[in-house]
Amino acid sequence: MSKSVTLSGGLIAVIIVVALLLFSRPDVANPNTVTQQIPVSENTAIPNNNATTTTTDTTTTDTTTTDTTTTDTTTTDTTTTVAVDRPAWQTLPLVDARTGETFTFADFDGKTVFVEPMATWCTNCRQQLRNVNSARASFDSEQVVFVALSVEVGLGNDTLSTYSQNNGFDWHFAVVTPELLAELVATFGRTVTNPPSTPHFIIRPDGTTTSLTTGIHSVDELVAEIQTEGGL
Repeated sequence: MSKSVTLSGGLIAVIIVVALLLFSRPDVANPNTVTQQIPVSENTAIPNNNATTTTTDTTTTDTTTTDTTTTDTTTTDTTTTVAVDRPAWQTLPLVDARTGETFTFADFDGKTVFVEPMATWCTNCRQQLRNVNSARASFDSEQVVFVALSVEVGLGNDTLSTYSQNNGFDWHFAVVTPELLAELVATFGRTVTNPPSTPHFIIRPDGTTTSLTTGIHSVDELVAEIQTEGGL
């Protein structure tokens, strides 16, 4: 009797152990659980539930575009005025026989100057000077200057002044100096010292001169020449 009880007790213990083992398996403990088979290829990454996922914070760099300012360079149109060097003889002093005032041709810078070499004894000169006197009426004295230049070196200013007054010539009359006469001969030739040829020349506003012209000219011819050379 005691042997049977011992055997029954041992059998029961075995059954309990077997039952515990069976129920400890997941597929036995929960027969409704379906195990999903995930096909694995050599390129498929097997998820690791225990792995720590690291998220990389990618910072986008804001690229700032630099605005390049273009400087507008303004070109200044510079007009260069070339000054003409006046001949030295234009700066030599003369004395106005009528007023006693000293002047030079350079004093009339910017004006047109008509110069008539002459002599008090020259009848051709007197005729030409009358035409010059009439031509003067066509011009503004602020634009055109007239000079009668006696080539009688040594002639007194009183004599020349009387001559101009007696003939009604009321513009600049002066006696040439030896130095100025030599310069005029070097510039225009010996004809400038020959009053009967009635020579004359014009000094332009910029100080340049025309060539020497001879012969008696009419009033209209003188006016046209002065206008052309003076840019009037």
